[in-house]
Amino acid sequence: PSLLSPNPAFLPVLQKDPSEALVIAVTTRAIFNLEEEHKLYMEKGKEEYIRHQQANQDKPLPPGTAFAFIQAVQYVNEKILESNPAEKDIFDILVLSNNSPESGMRIINSARHYGLEISKFCFVSDEDSTQYLKSHRVKLFLSADRTDVCNALRRGVSSALIFQQEVQAPSTPLRVVFDGDAVLFSDETDQVFREQGLEGALQYERAMEAVPMGEGPLKAFAMHLGKMRKKFSQEKSPIRTYLVTARSGRDMGIRAIKTLREWGLAIDEAFFMDGAPKGPILSQIQPHIFFDDGLHNIQGARDVGVPSAWVP
Repeated sequence: PSLLSPNPAFLPVLQKDPSEALVIAVTTRAIFNLEEEHKLYMEKGKEEYIRHQQANQDKPLPPGTAFAFIQAVQYVNEKILESNPAEKDIFDILVLSNNSPESGMRIINSARHYGLEISKFCFVSDEDSTQYLKSHRVKLFLSADRTDVCNALRRGVSSALIFQQEVQAPSTPLRVVFDGDAVLFSDETDQVFREQGLEGALQYERAMEAVPMGEGPLKAFAMHLGKMRKKFSQEKSPIRTYLVTARSGRDMGIRAIKTLREWGLAIDEAFFMDGAPKGPILSQIQPHIFFDDGLHNIQGARDVGVPSAWVP
């Protein structure tokens, strides 16, 4: 049965090779809605939280913000393995949790209930569980806790902060939207803008037009997505990627396009918004996840029900 069907039979998870797979780590509060339980933990303490989770271990948790993204990732794996059952360049999902093993049963049962193909569950009592990301070769870490994200970034792992919200589960294929500066690209132009204003930034871009921009925090993730996408024709690809940037296409778009070409990164669609709100175009795209470094853009995306991840 399809892993995306409601309440599918729980299928065994094939062991994946983390040296070749695209490993994504998510925390429990990113993939499931645990806001009530988190409130209980903060107000009543760890022991009461554990009692609550054990008492409700057979009650599935509702989906969280990153849930549909993980489902769509599974869909990509299905399509890749249909094409080549021996393929090792697929997604590998692990859950990283500060839950104790005693309270982690509900997390595992919830994943089984929804048929989520999660290869590893790591229940870590240490306050900084991100110390284990590198050993698992994690390429992207999604968390609902800002401290987690900052710790992971300090460890050199691409990370983003998930905001809990009600989202409509979009259909396949997997759709990922990236902002440009300080996400895909470096923040060099943002720094010039902060120091010299818009005219200074425009002059800088004109002077640097032939020079590719530096790498942003999610470049490596985007490049791996692009490599997976090349396994398929554009019409049949289970992955679609988008660039939605505040840059003006007329004055600052050429350098962005040249940089993508230099990297060999094919983007399906690019929108140069010239500072206009991104919410309306995101509402049309309906991505499974939207990465941006601007909190105002994140809020605009959340207002139209788009799953959003802030890259600090």
